[in-house]
Amino acid sequence: MTPLSKPIHLGTLFDDLAARGSATAVRLSRPLDIAPGAGVELDVPAVADLVRRVSGWFAEAGVRPGDRVAVVKRNHWDYVLLSCAAARLGAVPASLSAHLAPDTLGILLRRLDPALLVTDTDLLATARAAGSDPSVHAARTLVVDGTAERALSLDDVRGGTAPPAHRPHLDAPLAIMHTSGTTGVPKLAVHSTRTILRRLAGFESHRWPVLGSRRDDTVASSMSYAHGRALAWTAGVLWMFPEAISLITSPDWEEAGPALRRHRPTTLEAQPSTLVRWQRHVDQEGDVFGRVRLFVSTFDAVHPSTVRTFLNAGRRRSPVWMQGWGQSETGPLTFRFLTRRSLARRQWVDPTTRDLGRPIPGRTRLRAVDPGTLRPVPAGTPGLLFCRTDALCLGYVGEEGRWRSKLVGQWWATGDIGSIDRTGAVRLVDRAVDALADGGCLEIEDVVDERLPQVLECVVLGVADGPPVPVVATVDGTLAPGVWKEAVLDLPTMAEPTVLTWDDLPRTGTGKVRRGVLRENLGLGPDTPGKGRWT
Repeated sequence: MTPLSKPIHLGTLFDDLAARGSATAVRLSRPLDIAPGAGVELDVPAVADLVRRVSGWFAEAGVRPGDRVAVVKRNHWDYVLLSCAAARLGAVPASLSAHLAPDTLGILLRRLDPALLVTDTDLLATARAAGSDPSVHAARTLVVDGTAERALSLDDVRGGTAPPAHRPHLDAPLAIMHTSGTTGVPKLAVHSTRTILRRLAGFESHRWPVLGSRRDDTVASSMSYAHGRALAWTAGVLWMFPEAISLITSPDWEEAGPALRRHRPTTLEAQPSTLVRWQRHVDQEGDVFGRVRLFVSTFDAVHPSTVRTFLNAGRRRSPVWMQGWGQSETGPLTFRFLTRRSLARRQWVDPTTRDLGRPIPGRTRLRAVDPGTLRPVPAGTPGLLFCRTDALCLGYVGEEGRWRSKLVGQWWATGDIGSIDRTGAVRLVDRAVDALADGGCLEIEDVVDERLPQVLECVVLGVADGPPVPVVATVDGTLAPGVWKEAVLDLPTMAEPTVLTWDDLPRTGTGKVRRGVLRENLGLGPDTPGKGRWT
């Protein structure tokens, strides 16, 4: 096999890595759902062999080139391996989060019309009990952890021979992933080999200063492995031959804590909501993060107090936090670095991490426009953010008109409101659909987080005919009224806060608060000052 300089083929990713002599250890916080007997310590050749075997399972289940294979199961890195196995056959994997409500899952499966649905017994039983059987939307269903009515089991497909590997055209559909769904039913974004592997994983498979993985790194991640980020992360990181990767499937400290202690990371990427949950353990077990030289946060905004806590927990002289902003449709658009010094308390008048840095040089361009006229707004003035990137997805499954409506020439509407100053630095205000009549809710949430450490999460919801409604989560669901009033005295007028616990907040698979569902739960109604045209 001719050595490849960059990860190009999803279906043979692990074969290609093994051929290049990869000795990276693969360490899991719990065994794979598709191979529980393999344990929690694997190597790249073993993973390559597993992907080939799973490809044989899919062939035995009737999957053919061009078919769609939908995967929805409890969170684990085997989402990536199942996607690789489908791509190896020439099929198109579609990863769907187990956090989706049964009716929403049904909508997405109808749009996909998959030849095979890969799921687990618990999800299938739960959905069927809710009156929404996902298996009716697929030609066949395969459960990975037992048996179920009207479904194949692994015993039914084991022993199937994997056909020769298929390598699709660079611009053909390669993989499908859904957007977060914070504002409604998620969109199904289609990516190609060029967009997700060449543009995204290819960018990460460089030894960039600070960012690039090193050969002595233990690179840890804790994320929704159903997200497209998991494909790009896996390919980009493994192509750099780190000493080990550590895959943590749950934000619960009962699982994450032992995994972090066993394999203390040198770089760590995790969802912001996961880091918030781990933050309370830092004082007791700060040395777990003592070796980390690079923290990476994507998926959602992160609060300054969270960044500060983890940077201060390390024993490294100068740990760095990389904050990225992007979307499922586009991949990363901007990034910035944060350090202990840049987050020193005395530097913050109104603390925020909404300053998103600058566009990735040579790869993305941004402009802020008036949402009505689409004309550029002056530097520093909030407007609707449009981007240009070669990593833009190919379209939305079942909603092609919606995708085209967000494309103006070669510029893509992100649906975010923000400003761009004269140096190109981007400051996020809000999602257009969530924006308040005067400004955005995100910075208010940052300030509340900074001033009230007992608040685990603050969500400010705009309403059409009154002041915005703050929702705060605390450990026990209580907050003294006087403490709240003092903290928000100099902030825009808001209604009295609704106080909940962490588990009361509805979330997506990537940990984002589902604001639309939260509004519905609180009886606030769907109307907001924001506009949803560009979502």
